[in-house]
Amino acid sequence: MNRQAIVCVDDETTVLKNLKTELKETFGDRYLIEMASGGQDALDLFATLLSDRYEIPLIISDYVMPGIRGDELLQQIHRLSPYTLKIMLTGQATLAAVIDVAHNANLYRYIPKPWQSEDLRLTVSEALNSYHQTKELIEAKQELIQANREQAQLIEELHENERRLKQFTDELFQVNQAFAQFVPRQFMQLLDRASVVDVRLGDQIEREMSVLFADIRGFTAMSEAMTPEDTFQFINAFFRRMEPAIVNNGGFIDKYMGDAVMALFSSTPDDALRASIAMLERLEDYNQSRTTRQQSAISMGIGINTGLLMLGTVGGQHRIDTTVISDTVNVAARLEKLTKEYGVSLLITEHTLAQLQNPDRYATRLIDRVAVRGKSQSVQIYEVFDADLSANRRQKLLTKAQFEQALSFYQQQNYQMAIPLFQGCLAENTGDRAAEIYLQQCQAAIRSSFSQWRASQAR
Repeated sequence: MNRQAIVCVDDETTVLKNLKTELKETFGDRYLIEMASGGQDALDLFATLLSDRYEIPLIISDYVMPGIRGDELLQQIHRLSPYTLKIMLTGQATLAAVIDVAHNANLYRYIPKPWQSEDLRLTVSEALNSYHQTKELIEAKQELIQANREQAQLIEELHENERRLKQFTDELFQVNQAFAQFVPRQFMQLLDRASVVDVRLGDQIEREMSVLFADIRGFTAMSEAMTPEDTFQFINAFFRRMEPAIVNNGGFIDKYMGDAVMALFSSTPDDALRASIAMLERLEDYNQSRTTRQQSAISMGIGINTGLLMLGTVGGQHRIDTTVISDTVNVAARLEKLTKEYGVSLLITEHTLAQLQNPDRYATRLIDRVAVRGKSQSVQIYEVFDADLSANRRQKLLTKAQFEQALSFYQQQNYQMAIPLFQGCLAENTGDRAAEIYLQQCQAAIRSSFSQWRASQAR
């Protein structure tokens, strides 16, 4: 295997020093970390490394530098080594420059300054993984092409079959490339597969995991006022903010579904709950920035359930996909939808609550008991309000016992006893949407019963 190097380019000595320290700590045992203080210096270094038979999977370059700018440098590097992945690290690049590099130099990612160490580490790790996966696929394709050539030399009458075989292998190569981009690494690990090329149709495993569903509320109405380009930019910007909360808490994204996301957590339910709270906190920060731009705030609902899942691959000869099959998934998806009905942001099931390492660490309250399709027993669901504003969280904790007592009366259809308790909750916390919704339902039930009584008297 060739020796491998990562090249960093910046005209600021402090930036180069910090980059080298962070990269060497994580990747120094496998890669030579080389520094260049400008564009021409980087080109000379690149030529030297290539002549010394170094393989260069990745170059990280600043944009604003004396002499050769970062975008010009990356385009020249692309002509020298088209498979080397490029990351632009700057706070001053224009959108036009980024697009130009993306089109002409196969830019892998853009990271703004100052960078977050974890974001840098993850981005570099993903870039290196992508480089090596692409390299494996290219080598596999080259081996197949060589085999086809040898076969063509031996059997001339099979030329037409060889042409079809090459066409098929090209299509398979493209499918594998797409598969590598869309199949989470953690999913492959759960299936005990080292690489996407090892994944086979019918691979499956049963595992207890926590499922997280999150969805942007009112997105359909929002998107009606957007162009298609604006819609995708908004969704991608939103998910870029939410993704680190999932990844940093031990989860991985199974799939995106329009404005919704489904994530899986294979360790403890605490990871899923911490990720959800972090997502809601990130949403609050995002809404503050939207408010300064005179944009409306966004709300989000999250549902979490824990239980046995069947993970595997499904499909046919030319197209396979990963999937998760379980009632656990269906319940989590239903909880996400119920958040809107109860006016809350985060709901979990009793199964998730029971497996938390320390449930008392979280601010929770019983919110309802719901029936599950195909099951004889209903499931208790709980609101988690750790991410609420501090005043609202404090008031919900103060009225928790009163709220749950009122809920018990409500479920017994004793609305007369439930009403004053819900009213008491609202007196302490006017922002308690769940108490307000239950109060309205109690009052509606009493009015309905009275109307039915009046109708019977009239007869």
